[in-house]
This record gives sequence, C-alpha cells and structure tokens, in this order.
Amino acid sequence: MKPQAAPRRALQHPACYPEGNSPWSVRLQSSRFLIAVFEFVLLLFSLSVHECAHAWMASRLGDHTARLQGRVTLNPMYHIDPIGTLLFPALMIFGPFIGLGLFGGMLVGWAKPTPIISRNFRKIVRDENLVTLAGPASNLLLVLVAFLVLAVVSIAVPDGRQLVLATFGGGLGLGAPSGLQAVVLLCTLAILINLSLFFFNLLPIPPLDGSHILRNMLPYNAVQVYDRIPIWVSYMVMIFLGGAVLSMLLHPAMRLIYAGLISI
Repeated sequence: MKPQAAPRRALQHPACYPEGNSPWSVRLQSSRFLIAVFEFVLLLFSLSVHECAHAWMASRLGDHTARLQGRVTLNPMYHIDPIGTLLFPALMIFGPFIGLGLFGGMLVGWAKPTPIISRNFRKIVRDENLVTLAGPASNLLLVLVAFLVLAVVSIAVPDGRQLVLATFGGGLGLGAPSGLQAVVLLCTLAILINLSLFFFNLLPIPPLDGSHILRNMLPYNAVQVYDRIPIWVSYMVMIFLGGAVLSMLLHPAMRLIYAGLISI
C-alpha cells in the first residue's frame, strides 16, 4: 500500500513558455515517472523479501513446504500474484499518468501466500506467530539498511547531508550527481515502501499477517466467526479504512526517521 508520498517540489514555469510546455515541466514529469518506476521495482523486491522471510522461517522451524516449492528465494517470479503484485500496484503508481487519479493515493500490494503446514511445527501457535512476524520484520530490516546508507551518504559525501535531507523532505535534488541522487532516492523510497508494508501487514484484517496473530489469540468460538469473514469484506475494509489507519501510523514514523537523519 502506497502512503501519500512527501510533497515533491514543484518547479515554476518560466513566463516565456505556455503552462506545462517548458523544458522544466518536461523534466519534472520525467522525474516523477522515474520515481514511479523506482516505486514499482522496490515494491516488487520488498514483497519478495517479505515472502522469502516467511518461507525461510517456516523451514527453520520444521515446515519445509515452502522451501520445497522454491519459495526461499528473492526471485520475484516465485512470489508474484498477478493482481496483487502487478496489476493493482501498477494502477496505484502509474494511474495518475493516464488520468486515473483515483488510484494515486496509497500503494497496496501483496504477493502469493507462502504455503505453511502448521502440524509440522513443534509448537504450533508459537511457531506460526514467528513465521508470521518474519515477513514484517524483514521489511523493518530493509528500512534499517536504507537508513544506514543514507547516514553514510550524509557523513561521508560532501554536501551529502543536504542532498539526503532535501530528497527525504520531498525535493528531487535535480542539481546533484545523477548516480548519488538515484541512490538517495532509492533509499528514501525503500524506507517509505517498507514501512508501509510493515504497518499494512500488521493490520488484523484477513488475510494479512496481523490477522494470523489475532486469530491465535482468540478463543475457539471467536475463531469460527473470524474465519467466516468473506474475503470481499476484508478487501473493502483495506481499501476504505486501511489507508487512513496506515497514514496515522506512517507519518509519525517518517517524521521520526527524518529527525534521526537531521541529528546525524
């Protein structure tokens, strides 16, 4: 799910050009499209890491079902869900470029579920929870890696701190060296996307990871009711309420990370 990205700095059109036809306008549009491509690639990679973490943890705890199906891999071909990994995220990211503004809000994405056979675990409830939490934990790990890269750039590169803060705050850093700018932009988007996946997957809405944790905490009768929730209800809740809840969690987390970058 794609949170509302930090505002990207708009460029003023010189008076000698008609609105939207200046070279600066073209450059801004191409920059936004490049960011959209980065978002899509990073989402695909992050979802693959997430599902690989589920499969790896299940294998470590005694259930090799996912490993035998080749799911302990970062190759996205083994994790792609045609709708959740490709179609829906593509509409959310690229929709505004073709006039589908409705899809330009939060980026929602999911991969093919990792197959688990619970009876292969020694302690079913504990091990199920560990396998479930491995996915969101992997997204937090990617956030940490991206943050450390930004910290290194801030400390070791001349004017790196200015570039990092400007990019993280919504600027495109058009005057920076293209290679360094791309690295900073990728890390910034990686933090945004993986924090989104972390919070989104912990929502207690079937079939998200948080629903498995909640299910293991419910009494037997409540579990029977919980398991009967239609999947279309879950999707409606995710679409109409998930974005608002995610924003409430994501914005403070992004401000905290920005404060950490400032203090470096």
